[in-house]
Amino acid sequence: MTVGRTMTTGALAGLILCGAAMHRDVSAQGATTTAVARGKYLVDSGGCHDCHSPKKMGANGPEVDPARLLSGFVSDTQLPAAPQLEGPWGAVATWDLTAWSGPWGRSYAANLTPDVATGLGAWSEPMFVNTFRNGKHMGTGRPILPPMPWQTISKLNDDDLKAVFAYLKSLPPVKNLVPAPLPPAK
Repeated sequence: MTVGRTMTTGALAGLILCGAAMHRDVSAQGATTTAVARGKYLVDSGGCHDCHSPKKMGANGPEVDPARLLSGFVSDTQLPAAPQLEGPWGAVATWDLTAWSGPWGRSYAANLTPDVATGLGAWSEPMFVNTFRNGKHMGTGRPILPPMPWQTISKLNDDDLKAVFAYLKSLPPVKNLVPAPLPPAK
């Protein structure tokens, strides 16, 4: 059973702004830091696991499932219709934050592992960079939907985006075909 979480539009904006953590000055890491290590740092500090890593319930509440690290919404999860929102309520999410529903429809956190069939394995580095420069899936496809803070991530320089891509490509691939987004209910 999936339990929903409601969020005000202001709280959603706050969550999206959490991606701003990726803008911290990380020059203290030094010039010898590898792209993969820098990418890991940016992913870990930027809140990417909040939505892209499925969780399991632990002794202290939800914990990232290390076997599914950054693999997105778990494809075999059955979700009921999202609750109808009223007044200032702007979005709802599954308890592990891998699926969201709001005025844009329903969006699912993408599989960021290098699985060729279901993740970023077939993506090129320019395609990844262009995704954040253009706000389009695969750099030229459909719009990237909320709550993904692509506008904030787009402010990273090319070297940082390439480092994030290098880190994601270094992960073990996880086969997990995330569903396509759904349009708003009518």
